[in-house]
Amino acid sequence: MQLSAFNTGVSGLVANQGALDIAANNIANAATAGYAPQQASFAENSPAGSGVHLSAQGQALSAAGAGASGTDLATDITNSLVYKAQFDLSAKLVKTADSMLGTLIDITA
Repeated sequence: MQLSAFNTGVSGLVANQGALDIAANNIANAATAGYAPQQASFAENSPAGSGVHLSAQGQALSAAGAGASGTDLATDITNSLVYKAQFDLSAKLVKTADSMLGTLIDITA
């Protein structure tokens, strides 16, 4: 049980770090003409409950024209705050699983 919780937490850390990277790249390129931002998409790993993974998908350019960036700063900044909160939650899960595993090892030793 502790190892699956640990693995789930680690997969959450990795996926949210990737999502933060995508949001940061979109924000950094907001003023770049013709930049097509990516969007983070989370999916559950198989078998169910074994974690999440991230896939990045490009978005079409905005209706402002081919010379403009398609980045929506409000959305990307808001998403980065959500990804940070999810990252923090995954880190707490890893810390708790580590503590439980250490306790289990101490009991059996």
